[in-house]
Amino acid sequence: MKTVLITGAYRGLGFEAARQLSERGWQVILTARRKTEGAAAARKLKNATFLDLDITKDMSVSRAAKKVPTLDVLINNAAIIDDNDRDILTISREIMARTIETNALGALRVSQAFMPPLLKSAAGRIVNVSSGAGQLTDMGTWSPAYAASKTTLNAITGLLAAALKDKGIAVNSVCPGWVRTEMGGSNAPRSVEQGASGIVWLAADAPQEKTGLFWRDKEVIPW
Repeated sequence: MKTVLITGAYRGLGFEAARQLSERGWQVILTARRKTEGAAAARKLKNATFLDLDITKDMSVSRAAKKVPTLDVLINNAAIIDDNDRDILTISREIMARTIETNALGALRVSQAFMPPLLKSAAGRIVNVSSGAGQLTDMGTWSPAYAASKTTLNAITGLLAAALKDKGIAVNSVCPGWVRTEMGGSNAPRSVEQGASGIVWLAADAPQEKTGLFWRDKEVIPW
């Protein structure tokens, strides 16, 4: 039985990825900073436990990592968006810093803390849930802090992949598309099941040698 830890997994894409992997018989560790909601989400799934984790707090992350002795897959899913009505000419640096701290540095903080149990896996994987909004090849004007945070996350993906390639751990970014979640809104064209499918594929089915890449719908896309 493989073990996966998913950040921000009490709802949306994180919860759906957890559901799909639990149905495969995986041991799923749901994490969130909202304890009540996270524990309730874990009770809905097979083979699932809840772990209190705030990805922006060093102490919270280090405390959680001590409770996970072995780990096969880490899915960095937790993210925020506070600036969908802002533009780069007027957005505050505080919003920019907070968003990058959560969406990019949070993923790095968790990846570093959970590296010891990941290195025990025969085929460890890190999946960073990114966004097409962060693509440098198609940069727009929407949500500049969110976009910059995902660009930063993609850079972290590449750096981690290079550092871990000889250790057998695959690290990839994935764009789930515009999904009908609380973040994506009700007008999004993709269901949460469709959005999570690419995350689950990278966690469970993608070739282990594929690393340091950006994916959407099981296809590599430009950074």
